[in-house]
Amino acid sequence: MLKRLDLRGKRIGLEHLLPPPNEAVSVPRDAVRQIIDQVRQGGDRAVRELTTRFDGVPLDHIYEARVPERELAAAWHGLAPGLRAAMETAHRRILEFHRGEAGVGSTYARDGVTIRSVSQPVDRAGIYVPGGLAAYPSTVLMTALVARAAGVDDIALCSPPDAYGGLAAPVLAAAHLCGVTEVHRVGGVQAIAALAYGTETIRCVDVVAGPGNAWVATAKQLVAADVGVASAFAGPSEIVVIADGTCPPAAAATDVVLQAEHGPGGRAWLVTWDAEVADAVCSAISQIVDLSPRRAETLATLEADGFVCLVDDPAVAADVANAVAPEHLQLMCDGAEALAGRIRHAGAVFLGPWAPASLGDYVAGPSHVLPTAGTARFAGALTTDDFTKRMHVIDVSESGFDLLAPAVAELAQAEGLWAHAASVSRRKEWSTSGVRP
Repeated sequence: MLKRLDLRGKRIGLEHLLPPPNEAVSVPRDAVRQIIDQVRQGGDRAVRELTTRFDGVPLDHIYEARVPERELAAAWHGLAPGLRAAMETAHRRILEFHRGEAGVGSTYARDGVTIRSVSQPVDRAGIYVPGGLAAYPSTVLMTALVARAAGVDDIALCSPPDAYGGLAAPVLAAAHLCGVTEVHRVGGVQAIAALAYGTETIRCVDVVAGPGNAWVATAKQLVAADVGVASAFAGPSEIVVIADGTCPPAAAATDVVLQAEHGPGGRAWLVTWDAEVADAVCSAISQIVDLSPRRAETLATLEADGFVCLVDDPAVAADVANAVAPEHLQLMCDGAEALAGRIRHAGAVFLGPWAPASLGDYVAGPSHVLPTAGTARFAGALTTDDFTKRMHVIDVSESGFDLLAPAVAELAQAEGLWAHAASVSRRKEWSTSGVRP
């Protein structure tokens, strides 16, 4: 079911020999733009109509889309003890990781000038959690907690309703655990538009974050001129597994499949320099897929964008990975740590036999919201930086002013900006005369 790419004997121009991701050639930009415009113009009424159209759930009033806080609390307390404990473990590790990463800013002092670089959180963040085919409480944890670690107090969450108009209890429970401010039963492009531009009852946000299908990811790109958008294109899940004969075929096969079961959509690749490994892993993939309850979704991904790529050596395997720039990259081979030094473009890299990407999906600590469709070439994982901006606080002593004022005056005069020059050239005069500048 994996298509073969034989790149043995080829080392240059690999990016031109690899197929592009499917969503990169079929992004529905015009249709997405029409939905965004509909929500911007129609507000709540448009959101109701689109929810009925795409999710099959009639909403008589937009307030029905917002989940009451008591329902979130009931979902949390109703979880099975094992699942509740697992969520608490993930909650602790994710929040600790991102709070440590956020830091407290920095200070620069020289020649009488002191500058503090202060990290300021945005006022309000919008989180998108996919739904429809599956429920993802882990995405609530991996987005809301990053925003919280950054210092964001007001968090709105949108997720598409199920056929009965509700959201899965684990999703609501995770929102309760993370202290999400409000939850709305709204999905798809209309959710991104509502978060970006606001409706009568959904206030607009400063940053939108969270993964989704090609429609959702495209919507985030289209609203990026008006709202902060975290991660360049967090679309359908991707994985590239680089494996050799030291890796059990079943382990490599399972890890190829684990992101493919999010399908349809996405990419699932095996790269190896050993033809016997390629054959063994492909055989194991067939057996694993046949056992999967999500066989249809997994097959859809593997048949559309599943590849086994044969190369000459580990160095070329790394070059292939850099050209693909995958969301997840697993190095299941001898010398994995050294090979990681050759990787420049990937959302997250997992080293060795004990680091499946599923660990990163749930409890390792870093967010599982990662760039897809090759955007790891210029974008990275969701971090606290996506929910903050740097504000500089500049304090200047009189001696520091005396040192720097002549340069300011010269530059301002060169640019023909009289007031700029006067602000330094006449400041001493104002100071000695007792007039406040």
